[in-house]
Amino acid sequence: MHTLQQILNHKKVNEIWHTLPDATVYDAIQMMADKKAGALLVMQGGALKGIISERDYAREVILKGRSSRETRVEEIMTGKVISVTSSESVEVSLAIMTKHQIRHLPIVDDDRVVGVVSIGDLVKDIISDQQSTIEQLENYIRS
Repeated sequence: MHTLQQILNHKKVNEIWHTLPDATVYDAIQMMADKKAGALLVMQGGALKGIISERDYAREVILKGRSSRETRVEEIMTGKVISVTSSESVEVSLAIMTKHQIRHLPIVDDDRVVGVVSIGDLVKDIISDQQSTIEQLENYIRS
């Protein structure tokens, strides 16, 4: 099984999209739409302060009748961010995401954010690994 560093090395885009805590939710949602991302890290001065997702927007703005142009990211973000290091395995990371019911996992090495993986990134890696195993077994059987 691969490590998250290996996943980051193979991602086509490994930019760390983020917003500031005092940005409007509208601006954060606009950035998510532009980047085709389901979540943004909330960072200030290089420090990870939280994460805001489409789910946060739906639950904390839309359902509560708030204005996205007047609500600040820090008001609805998840402040207690679950993160892992780049040396963590895909299996362990997927288990963490499943346990905490999260879809995006920041990767932090030495207090520095080095990337983010989605549950889709991890599932894609597992499927690719399984496909490789199947092909090896098929070749073994044919020999």
